[in-house]
Parts: sequence; C-alpha cells; structure tokens
Amino acid sequence: MSHSSNSFNHCPGARGLTFRESLLWERSREGRLALSVPEQDVPESNLDPSLVGDAPDLPELSEVDVVRHYTRLSTWNYGVDTGMYPLGSCTMKYNPKVNEQAAALPGFADLHPMMPESCVQGALKLMYELERDLLEITGMHAVSLQPSAGAQGELAGMLMIHAYHSSKGKQRHKIIMPGTAHGTNPASAALCGYKPVPVELSSDGIVTPDAIRALMDEDTAGIMITNPNTLGIFETHIAEISKIIHERGGLVYGDGANMNALMGYADIEKMGIDVMHLNVHKTFSTPHGGGGPGAGPVVVRDILEPFLPVPRIKKEGDRYRLESNAPLSIGRLHAFLGNFSILVRALSFIRTTGKNLKDVTEQAVLNANYVKANLKGVYNLPFPQPSMHECIFNDAIQQKNGVTTLDIAKRLIDLGYHPPTVYFPLVVDGALMIEPTESESKDELDGFIAAMKAIAEEAKNSPETVKAAPENTTIQRPDEVQAARRLILRG
Repeated sequence: MSHSSNSFNHCPGARGLTFRESLLWERSREGRLALSVPEQDVPESNLDPSLVGDAPDLPELSEVDVVRHYTRLSTWNYGVDTGMYPLGSCTMKYNPKVNEQAAALPGFADLHPMMPESCVQGALKLMYELERDLLEITGMHAVSLQPSAGAQGELAGMLMIHAYHSSKGKQRHKIIMPGTAHGTNPASAALCGYKPVPVELSSDGIVTPDAIRALMDEDTAGIMITNPNTLGIFETHIAEISKIIHERGGLVYGDGANMNALMGYADIEKMGIDVMHLNVHKTFSTPHGGGGPGAGPVVVRDILEPFLPVPRIKKEGDRYRLESNAPLSIGRLHAFLGNFSILVRALSFIRTTGKNLKDVTEQAVLNANYVKANLKGVYNLPFPQPSMHECIFNDAIQQKNGVTTLDIAKRLIDLGYHPPTVYFPLVVDGALMIEPTESESKDELDGFIAAMKAIAEEAKNSPETVKAAPENTTIQRPDEVQAARRLILRG
C-alpha cells in the first residue's frame, strides 16, 4: 500500500522539499567571513606559543552559509508548534504564547540574580504567589520552587526524606519502588543511598496494601509512588498504602509528574503523600526542559517543611525577603532561586486558565480515553480499565505478521504524526504509550486514530510496507544502539 493511497488522504504527512545538509566543516572555505572585521588599532604582540595552544578548528563561512545552514536544519525539526506530540509519560503539550510574552517582559527578562531584594520585589512576589497557587492546587503545606527540573525535584524529595530519618537518629536504607514508578525514581533514590526494592503489581496494574505490608519494615525509608502510575491508571489504594507506610515510621514520596490528571480533583495531602514534585511542563504548560531550563517545584506536608531547600521566600506586610536560617534544611539545590523565566510561564498559565484548571484535567483524561476506546481491538490493550491521562497499547496483534512497535512508530512518521513513547513502561512488552494531553481537538485525535488504524490494516495486508518505514525522512533506519554506543563527533 503506497503512501498516496486513499487510506492516507486524511494524514498531514506528505512528500516535500527536504534538503540534504552537509556539516559546517565540509562547507568551510579558507578566507570566508560572516562579518566585517575592523582594522587592527592596537600594537601587535607575539604571545608565548606554550600559553596559546592549538587554535580551535572552526569553519570559515560567509553569513549566507550560516543562515541557510541553520534555516535548513530548522525544517527538520518537529515540536508542539508543528503538530500533535503524543509522548506518554513525557507530556508534550502546547505552550500558550501569552506565557512566552509574560516571561519576555523587560522587568522579568532583564533581572540579574545578584540584585538586592529591594530591587526584585516584583519577582519575589511572583514566586511567592506561584507558591500559594501550587499549595492550593495540591492541598499541601509548604513548597520550594528551587529545583530546576522534575528529576531534581525527585532528588530534593528524597534528600528531605533522608534528612528526616537522620533527624530521628536512625537512618534507613531501602525504598519501595513499584515497576510503574516514573522512570527516574530509582536513580533519585539510589543517589541518596537507598536501595530500591521492587513490589509486585496486581493484575489491574496497581500496588496493593498486602504487597506493601509484606515489604515495609524498620529499615525501609518509605515508598516512591507515581499516581496516576505510568500505565495511566489511578492507584486506588493510595490512602491505605500511605497509612501502612506511616504506621511503620516511613514516608511517602509522590511523583507528581502526572498531576495533569488530578489537578482540581485530588487533595494530595489526604492521599497521605508527604512530599511530591511537580513537573510544570506537564501540568502548567512550560517548555519541556530537555537539557535546557526547566522547573520541578516540591510541595510537602508540615513534618517536612523544616527540611525544604533554602532560601525560602517570606512575606512581611507588603514586602518580601529571602530566609536562609533553617538548621534542618537540605541546603541549596540551585545557585539562585530556580529557573525564574520558567516559573513566570507557570504562573501565567495558572492565572490565565483560572477556574478552568479543572477543565484542563477533564480534557486530558477525556482525550486519552477517547483514543483508547477507538483503538481498542485494533491494537492490544493490556489493561482495559479506564485510563487517566494516557493509555497503553502494545504490538501483540501486529506481531503475528512480524510488525513490531518500532515499525508502527516509524510508519507514523510517514503519515505526519510524531510517534508516541515506545517500549515504556517496561512492565508492558512492546508498549505504545499515548498521551494526547488537553491541547488536542477531536479533529486532531480523529486524524491520529485514523492513521493508527491505517497502519494496523497495512500490518495485516502489507506488513513489508510498515517494516520499511519511514520512506519520507532524510534518514530512514539508523542503527540506534550503535549510535548511542559509538558516537562519531566530527569537527
């Protein structure tokens, strides 16, 4: 079945002009410059060669060379401004441009982190009010905006749990870790010296109180639990599990990466959570970190407030100040107060959305279940119960014709859709993890569903077409294992 078939007329993917782009070093020509260099107006001085070293190997290019190179590369990019980005777990949702405008206001964008408190009262007020909003949304007692990513928020939470047990005079050495925890949880626990202890899941894909009772002992610091979990399923026993952990002296870390499925509906403290981080790119529509600026605030109940990172923002009358006097604090996690421009974007989203925050949750959950209902039976559904914000399929049906999850993902690229998360969570073989978020309209979801159904039909009648995909990309099927293990860096 060719890409021009009527089955694919609805798909946004199309053949078009794609440039082959060489490396800048291959385009380099001796003597080319991208700018006019002024005449030298200082005496020439010969430096000691031993102090200079080898000159950097930089390409010599004209301005037009540089501009065209990066413009052509930009046409290879795909992002949330291009189209639907259904990565499960990662949550790639649309970032409203009003948030970008707020962060770009000169009073925010031109701040220097070393300015005195008297000159940054507006910024301190903004962060203080964001803290209050996050506490109202979660039902928790205190918060720090300092962590600069979700994973660092996890680390902050585990450091606070570690400090709490140390303050009790006896450190513990294990942490319960469900297989449906967020992917970075085991590393965050291990960095704090804890040994992650796996726990069996029920046939419904959730943690049971009996399983926790069997594992929780005096050497276990607590549990790291993601709710909804990475299967997109709500942990219905969360309150009872928290009670068991607390009765035996432990604490409950809640991974708040999936708060976008609970916002406006769940009281985190009533679940028994002691500390939770929030991925603001997931729930509050800031850019995904991806190696750049991010934010992962942590919210805690009262027993962990003394251990929060410093400095903390305090309000006195109509003024704001930074407080660092906290003997039990885990200290600083960041050189200053966090990635401020990301926090501006988060507050902008909360304030512009206002009372409709509950609608955001409803739409995210509805969209995931709409996709699930429409693809049920077309792709295998390991956990058929209602989902929250994301749904999990796998390739069991297509495997009968030799078509794998990777093949399905590659074929989606030809049809104009970014693939969902694949092969995660690890508790599902050949997983296809789809999270449409609240950003997508029914029209967009219908297009994605139709593309997935067309691929399933291809896998049945013309599996070789799916296995040969993608056919419309600059690079088709790179050896991803070798690319990771044997890097070739030229230049």
